[in-house]
Amino acid sequence: MRTILITGPGGSGRTTIAAATALRAAADGTRTLLLSADRTDTPGAALGTGTGPVPAPAAPDLTVWRPDATERFRQDLTAFQNRAANVLDLLGAARLDAEEVTPLPGAEELSFLRALRDAALSDRYDLLVVDLPPLPAALALLGLPEELRRYLRRLLPPERQAARALRPVLGRLAGVPMPADWLYETAARWDVELAAVAAVLADRDTAVRLVAEPGPAGADAVRTATLGLALRGLRTEALIANRALPETTPDGWLAGLLAQQRKTLADWQESYDVHAVPHLGRDPHGPDDLAALAVPAVDPSPRPVEWPVTDRIAEDGVLVWHLPLPGAIRDELDLVRRGDELLITAGPFRRIVPLPSALRRCAVAGAGLLDGVLRIRFTPDPDLWPGAGR
Repeated sequence: MRTILITGPGGSGRTTIAAATALRAAADGTRTLLLSADRTDTPGAALGTGTGPVPAPAAPDLTVWRPDATERFRQDLTAFQNRAANVLDLLGAARLDAEEVTPLPGAEELSFLRALRDAALSDRYDLLVVDLPPLPAALALLGLPEELRRYLRRLLPPERQAARALRPVLGRLAGVPMPADWLYETAARWDVELAAVAAVLADRDTAVRLVAEPGPAGADAVRTATLGLALRGLRTEALIANRALPETTPDGWLAGLLAQQRKTLADWQESYDVHAVPHLGRDPHGPDDLAALAVPAVDPSPRPVEWPVTDRIAEDGVLVWHLPLPGAIRDELDLVRRGDELLITAGPFRRIVPLPSALRRCAVAGAGLLDGVLRIRFTPDPDLWPGAGR
């Protein structure tokens, strides 16, 4: 299944573009699911049909789903209380009724990620179009699975489960229930679920479409978003320049806005696959209006993002790791090696990535940024590299 993630600055029309993208794919005979994080029924307003927490058909070969974060959080909390019943009783804690539960901060994001996983694993669709939240919330959401898995593994390392056989004995000696089993089981289940979401995001058939209005604010948002996505290993497949004014715009204040759009579009075309979507002069409503937006078709053969390692040991005595980071600024880059991981800071973004196996036996020898690609040089460690000391 192909997955297209669509986001952009708030108010840029990303949800409408997502609906138009899904509708066009469905019109071509592709079984398509539009998954939206929009709290209100903006997708339904664009498509001309209501959408909600249950996947429902909106057109031939098109299904739309807006998950209900509140209901899913209630279900998760109820299940958690059931699993932790012994501990809650021991502490004398009163259980919450489903009716009095309101989602905690972050619950909505986790609920949406689980819906994304469920949709991606379904065999009912050939294309998943994901209407993400606005930037920068979308960038934080995309990094959440990897970061949460890291926290879980640091707090509850899998290797500690080797002592699980001793916990019943310790429980009898202490005379109280031992919570470790359900705690580790919960952590293991969450790790599996988060790994499934991370796999969807890392899949070679997953790409991003950015939506922005051509102008200074849109240009700044796109530049920042492209860097954040690249650091996560996500490729910007297309840049949708939404609400582009027609060339026949009359003189007046609209003429100045048109000139501003032209300049931004010219700059974007140097770095992106730009698709200008016309301004209809009204909010799009219904299939005919969405078809008039003429969004690009989904590429059936996407170009995957690669962070290759090149072997230059024979020539220069180094291995070079290539990390595409378009929009990165040299003075805003920072690298820190921690064991088998590399902490990368690029502008406002930060990510800890595991080193490829070959580079774990090397030392960092330097780095350079050229043409939007960060090249990190590694020299083999004589104590770890096979044959290096011979």
